[in-house]
Amino acid sequence: MTSYLRSWLTGAPVTEAKPDPSIPTFNRVSPPPEDDEGSDTATEGDDDRPPAFPSLLSAQRVQSAPRTLTDSPLMPPPALPSAQRTPGADLTARSSNASSSLSVLETTKRPAKPSRKREKVALAPGHSPLDWANLKTSGKDLRGVDTLMRIPPSVLKRHNKRDDAWSAFYGKVYNITPYLAFHPGGERELMRVAGRDGTKLFASTHAWVNADFMLDACLVGFLVPEPSS
Repeated sequence: MTSYLRSWLTGAPVTEAKPDPSIPTFNRVSPPPEDDEGSDTATEGDDDRPPAFPSLLSAQRVQSAPRTLTDSPLMPPPALPSAQRTPGADLTARSSNASSSLSVLETTKRPAKPSRKREKVALAPGHSPLDWANLKTSGKDLRGVDTLMRIPPSVLKRHNKRDDAWSAFYGKVYNITPYLAFHPGGERELMRVAGRDGTKLFASTHAWVNADFMLDACLVGFLVPEPSS
């Protein structure tokens, strides 16, 4: 470059400078043309794109998409109107006919047993449960006896009148005469156990009631077996 400028200023002819053999030179090599089809020397793993699966020309892609069922084939056939139903028809015969519709058999139900409800009786004024509690604590003699006794069934049987009614509950004998007018079920129901053991009837009607708490002021004795002769 220096010799070129010198010749241009002085007008001397330009001579091409010869390369110095002592200075190394580098030749520029152009890259090889790109091959669209690829080469056999390409190493596996250069392309990170996953292959198509299934293959574009595979049998899986050629097959048609599976048929999707709608709700119509899954729904049961409509039931017959009530006028076309036959009571007591054979289900096996109906199921053999694929075109027939499902029908509902008419069944008869057993009539419910009439339940006997215990009805409360309207008590006279002054005969409520609170009035009975006050009468027990009033100090009035409700037993009618001076001392507790051992009462066999034969003796208990004698006290079966309206003005002299005894009854046994769970091994204890009570004078139920003063309680007749206070009984919520009425005097008639309580007189059913007058002169006998009323434990079974008492337990079947109101087992949740504490008989001893209700009639403790009327206790006259204890029920014992008949004496052996």
